[in-house]
Amino acid sequence: MDFSTPDDLAEHRDAAKTWVRDNVRSEWAEEQYRTGTHETLELHALLARSGVLGAGWDKEYGGSDTDPGLAKAIIDEIRGLGIAGDGWATTNMVIRTIHHVGTEEQKRTLIPAALRGEILIALGYSEPDSGSDVAAAKTAAFRDGDEWVINGQKMFTSSAQVCTHVFVLARTNPSVPKHRGLTMFLVPTDAAGFERQPIYTLGGQQTNATFYTDIRVPDSARIGDVDEGWGVMRVALVFERGGAARGSSTHTLSEAVAQWARGTRGEDGSVLFEDPSTKERLGRIAVDEEVARLLGLRVRWMSECGELPGVEGSMAKLFNSESALRHYSDVVDFLGDSGTLQPGAIDAPMGGKIEAGLRAAQVGTIYGGSSEIQREIIAERRLGLPRVRPNG
Repeated sequence: MDFSTPDDLAEHRDAAKTWVRDNVRSEWAEEQYRTGTHETLELHALLARSGVLGAGWDKEYGGSDTDPGLAKAIIDEIRGLGIAGDGWATTNMVIRTIHHVGTEEQKRTLIPAALRGEILIALGYSEPDSGSDVAAAKTAAFRDGDEWVINGQKMFTSSAQVCTHVFVLARTNPSVPKHRGLTMFLVPTDAAGFERQPIYTLGGQQTNATFYTDIRVPDSARIGDVDEGWGVMRVALVFERGGAARGSSTHTLSEAVAQWARGTRGEDGSVLFEDPSTKERLGRIAVDEEVARLLGLRVRWMSECGELPGVEGSMAKLFNSESALRHYSDVVDFLGDSGTLQPGAIDAPMGGKIEAGLRAAQVGTIYGGSSEIQREIIAERRLGLPRVRPNG
């Protein structure tokens, strides 16, 4: 019996490797690590010009002729170099939400602009006093003629330092239950009254506190109906959590560590990969990676069928982030002291990617909704367990 997993992007791998070799600079990964900005604008513009961002989208909304499989393979190869595209990830999530709930005018203007690389969108959900309880948002918006005036503060607005807009959840009706009085807006970061302050996470990434003081936006910046922002955000979270799940990547932690272990000898001169305990640990990691991949493919399949994989996205995100934390902790454990060496340190295994990965995995259990929130969603909506929180 053959238990090997077919590579659904195999036919595009060679072309993708050639494209990346000819266009992508490996030093971008070091630059992202050094600055904490996990989006390289030069690369983003290149992907837009090459039609990679527009692959798979309808022509009426700015889609390109680039084969979607080739585009996915190119992105996969770029990620394999350790180069992130967090700004595009959140932008892609927002424009897919707009495609689902936006007006036709918004679809025909905002989506093509994003696919051309002209706009990048950060997420403005969490606030200082509410954290993962985003429905408790206090940032307020009130209507003034054909405009909305927004005042408040958001926390953990990642990539806002390079983004052109923030997807802001604001309270538009304080006299109804908290989930029913919210509205979503697309706020330009160059608007008068917008400010940001950098915050650096344990994982080394720069996120931001963002401030909104009497910011005026037209009603056309409203995404979805007034007071229906919670429903819009739930759609957005489906795409965010599904995007956080592993897809068909061939660049896995188990493969990277196995390759390193095959070429490394221990103090007794033996090849580390030949140690049975090393093989056992890597085998467990590889099994989890395959489960995470399959959960991610299920989310992708549902999305491509026009469904909204709500619970499925939470399942994929929860397993992905929690297993990543276990995996990096396990690898650091068997590497010993050398596993704590950061990128740039002399003799750091795999260039210090393990230490950096462990720190990033810690905050990965919070991004896109904490693990506790994902467990509650799964318990209530899939297992049918009763709510333990008061209705709000």
